[in-house]
Amino acid sequence: MYENYTKQSLPTEEYRLLAGTCLCVFALNSGFIIENILESPEVEKDWYELTDMTSGSLIPELKKRLKAENKELSDEILDVLSDLVERRNRIIHSFRITNCMDEQVLATKTKISKGNKQFEITEEYMFEFIHLNDHLSDLLHRLRGF
Repeated sequence: MYENYTKQSLPTEEYRLLAGTCLCVFALNSGFIIENILESPEVEKDWYELTDMTSGSLIPELKKRLKAENKELSDEILDVLSDLVERRNRIIHSFRITNCMDEQVLATKTKISKGNKQFEITEEYMFEFIHLNDHLSDLLHRLRGF
């Protein structure tokens, strides 16, 4: 597929919409995580410093916020966030392929330390990512007492 703003071939419009949605929901949650971190008196960084940090680097800062909270909720938030950071990294650090159905899609690979496994970023993978972000948002709302 081609668009008038690029001469390069692209995945289908639906596939690109899902990829863009993945980025948007993750960015929304990153901002919500920063808001939660800033509620902790133990955090010495301000919004600007936190916003400049990578999502994975926010985890230690979030742990400072969570240590006084419900342990079960805190553990679940950290587990889901860690999973999302890894999945987001796979999307961001992906490469383009033509799959076996002759479609333009993204593919990725796990790090060598995690098996060096290559796989296609399917629409199902992106839907799972979006739903997992919804779950993280719900958990963060519970943390804030909403």
